[in-house]
Amino acid sequence: MTNQISLRPPTTSKLPPIDWIPPSIDQLSGIWHVTHSSLPLWSDKRNVTITYKPLEPTTGSNQKVLQRLDDTVAYQSLTSEKMKTVHGIDTASDESAANWDWRGKGWLRLVTSHWEILGLGQDSGVNWAVVFFASTYLTPFGMDVLSKSKEGVSAETLSAIKEALTKIEDPVVKRLAGALFEVKRD
Repeated sequence: MTNQISLRPPTTSKLPPIDWIPPSIDQLSGIWHVTHSSLPLWSDKRNVTITYKPLEPTTGSNQKVLQRLDDTVAYQSLTSEKMKTVHGIDTASDESAANWDWRGKGWLRLVTSHWEILGLGQDSGVNWAVVFFASTYLTPFGMDVLSKSKEGVSAETLSAIKEALTKIEDPVVKRLAGALFEVKRD
């Protein structure tokens, strides 16, 4: 049986924050499979992964130490065997490891986005996470369900995640929860 899942509202909402324990850098590090998403850019892609590797922290403008991650997204189109990648650097936007600002590398260095971990958990010993993406001039608000396993979370856990999202009294979060689709994996 799935434990009750509790997710926090994104900082973009007008809701008060809830008490929760943000993830550690060790929890975030490694390869995550994007198993479900509301982002249109993944609808015609497959085998989407995100690899986070810790980098040396940096000092923010307020002199606080901020964590950083090397961020590599890899994916294939539905019709090609070629693996494509997008590289960037994530810098924590506060002292927790829950809210992040991404900046692309190379020709994408002018592109930025903001993402947040809304919650983490385990399903049969496999870690999962729910990630919220703020809208940018290139992408709409979005949400991903990530898993350390290519198989993803069980149907029961996915249902509990969706239910927890609908309990967040934010219209954007509710809309994104209803728009989640399975990302093809093979």
